[in-house]
Amino acid sequence: MAGAKDYVNSMVSRNREQIEYHIKEILKLIGEDVEREGLLETPARVTRMYEEIFAGYDVDPRDVLGVTFDERHEELVIVRDIVYYSQCEHHMAPFFGKAHIGYIPSGKIAGLSKLARLVEAVSRKLQVQERITTQIADILVETLQPHGVMVVVEGEHLCMCARGVKKPGSKTVTSAVRGEFRSSEALRSEFLSLLKQ
Repeated sequence: MAGAKDYVNSMVSRNREQIEYHIKEILKLIGEDVEREGLLETPARVTRMYEEIFAGYDVDPRDVLGVTFDERHEELVIVRDIVYYSQCEHHMAPFFGKAHIGYIPSGKIAGLSKLARLVEAVSRKLQVQERITTQIADILVETLQPHGVMVVVEGEHLCMCARGVKKPGSKTVTSAVRGEFRSSEALRSEFLSLLKQ
């Protein structure tokens, strides 16, 4: 599988000409002069950006975990501070932040970088933070069948910071809890305390 930076949305690539045309029309409709120097290449640049930021549509998130390894480790595994970027499906405005993933293996582990690729795969499309959080947890449960999973996602949403209520710096935190994390307050506390170190 290609590296995260190499993801491209093939649908955008196939429809490049139409997308560029419509971006140019939007620029005209908001009152811009599409012939001025700064905007001449904007439709093409926006289309190239869409290829990258919407690359998640061409990836099955279950596949990014790739090969799993049989391992007898059955203690907590955490990968924290996984930076992600996504686009709000309500306003098409960016949101971004960090994802933190913890799981307790039941005989099967994933390569650590695969957890970052999973975050990338679910976030590079029109999304809501709540769904990103749920999808990460559910895919880990489905693929690794661990004893438990906990996912915490932090996000800053430009649809809330730069427009509407205009509250820059506000953060949204979502969590998904599966298996032993759901039944054990001590386990949840351990996970959350390790995120603060």
